Amino acid sequence: MKRPTLEAVAARAGVSRATVSRVVNGQATVTPEIRDAVIRAVNELGYVPNSAARSLVTQRTDSIALVVSEPPTRVFSEDPLFSTVIRTASRELEAADKQVVLMLAGNAQSHARVERYIAGGHVDGVMLISMHGADPLPAAITRMGVPVVSYGRPAVAVDLPYADNDNVGGAESAVRRLLDTGRRRIATIAGPLDMIAGQDRLTGYRNVLRDSDRRSIVAIGDFTRESGAVAMRQLLEDDPKLDAVFAANDLMAIGALQALRQAGRRVPDDVSIVGFDDIEAARYTEPPLTTMRHPIVEQATAMVRLLLTPPAERDRDQVILPTELVVRESG
Repeated sequence: MKRPTLEAVAARAGVSRATVSRVVNGQATVTPEIRDAVIRAVNELGYVPNSAARSLVTQRTDSIALVVSEPPTRVFSEDPLFSTVIRTASRELEAADKQVVLMLAGNAQSHARVERYIAGGHVDGVMLISMHGADPLPAAITRMGVPVVSYGRPAVAVDLPYADNDNVGGAESAVRRLLDTGRRRIATIAGPLDMIAGQDRLTGYRNVLRDSDRRSIVAIGDFTRESGAVAMRQLLEDDPKLDAVFAANDLMAIGALQALRQAGRRVPDDVSIVGFDDIEAARYTEPPLTTMRHPIVEQATAMVRLLLTPPAERDRDQVILPTELVVRESG
């Protein structure tokens, strides 16, 4: 069966092809009577607009790129944060009748591919997740004139909207919790320092120790479980008498728990641990993990709404959401 054409709809409605095109593309330059006639013809014939042709007229694709600057293994199997952000953003965009295009940009080659795709006019907007260091994408996309927002404050000097959580304040609350429970030699497993979240959570840790006249004890991880275990072993070598650890995310805290267990240290009797994120697995560690709740769903929702709201209609271009201490048994 042949697919109904725009010309067939025009003939049925008794109007020109151009008039049908204006109605189909939502333009308000036709009278209500003509619009009703065209819609009746569309419904009677079962006409479905051709999205490619429509995009030529409207200059819109109704597609949004969700760009994650991480390798596939990290996105799909290692860190549950990404699945939550992708799921939430996809739900919000689909509710707005937008198509989601997931793109991974974990290396220079994939960065170039993503940049070419966006420059080709295939999407109406871009959401950037997990940017590292001097990531070239924000500046490149901004030069193209494509709307772009970031999940988290960008590390590069580009003026673009973003949604973030209070990383500094959350880290400060985590360390104060350890001080309030009587801990005195508090170390941290910091996140990667080419990421704003890693930098800000380290800043929060250092702020509290400086104010309480205590020295910093720092090891660097990369937000993975394995790096948390390695960093914890390093910290025990550097200061065997440490009695508390703030890990900059829950995955590293879970790795630290494993390393402490292997070293014969009891948690929280010998060493207390507080994480950051409140992923689902934090409830089921042994012991259950005290952590700072990172409002992942709310942050991803705010990112989408920033993108979909025209700049002139936004109340603000930056959204900073509060974190919340979730007390369990580890610290």
